[in-house]
Amino acid sequence: MRIVAGAHRGTQLADVGTGDAAAHLRPTTDRIRESLFNVLQGGRFGDPINGVHALDLFAGTGALGLEALSRGAAHATFVDNGRVAQKLIRDNIAKLRRQAETRLISADVAQLPEGTPCGLVFLDPPYGQGLGGKALAAANAAGWIAPGALIVWEESSAQIAPPGFLTRDQRRYGDSWITFLEANT
Repeated sequence: MRIVAGAHRGTQLADVGTGDAAAHLRPTTDRIRESLFNVLQGGRFGDPINGVHALDLFAGTGALGLEALSRGAAHATFVDNGRVAQKLIRDNIAKLRRQAETRLISADVAQLPEGTPCGLVFLDPPYGQGLGGKALAAANAAGWIAPGALIVWEESSAQIAPPGFLTRDQRRYGDSWITFLEANT
């Protein structure tokens, strides 16, 4: 696993190893991440990355938030309650020397503390467990989602926009679906 483009292009991220089966650690592949960021930077959504604060829910390795930082995001907050994931995220932040522009929160994403509104939100819950909508509602209620924010939701199936959000696009990549939502709160 590596950073695909930007300031840290080609940097190898920490090895996932055996991962954490109990936490359903399933990193987004380089190919999907590259395709996803090509869509984000392709003009369809304006410029959703440059200078933005990003929120990476169910962060796993932190690859999505770190890719955003590499491509120009000003700050990234990572949320994951798994010990293996937290270590991977800390290792990857250190590898890129981005401690000043990052924050790691050890919490269940459904019980987030109050936060700073973010313009870009990555949501990559364990597939098929119905956790994404709950996490999105919790992040919104805790003030993490800015009005007009772009939400990138990776799941095993296309997702329906919950109340307060509009579907902007949906794309399939193998067994994964990416649903792009816009916060209209």
